[in-house]
Amino acid sequence: MRVISGAVLRNFWTLAGRADSEGPLRAWLAEARAARWKSPAELKARYPKASLVGDRVVFNIGGNKYRLIVHINYSLGIVLIKFIGTHQEYDEVDVLTVGGRL
Repeated sequence: MRVISGAVLRNFWTLAGRADSEGPLRAWLAEARAARWKSPAELKARYPKASLVGDRVVFNIGGNKYRLIVHINYSLGIVLIKFIGTHQEYDEVDVLTVGGRL
């Protein structure tokens, strides 16, 4: 998959001062880039704890300390990062609108 934009994740673990998220986010990023998900069912087979919310997917990162919200276009093979934050910050956003609409 093509991940847009991985820089958001790098900024999170460096600029936001959340160094403990670097390892888990790098692992997720490497897996996402290598993946060829063709449907939500394929994604859920690999990540059964991921939540499908409308046209978005919520991943638990770092033992559920962080939440990552993405939009996936399965036919084009594109993952668009919409939000990364702590579990508490996630509780304050609307999964369907955070990061804008496509």
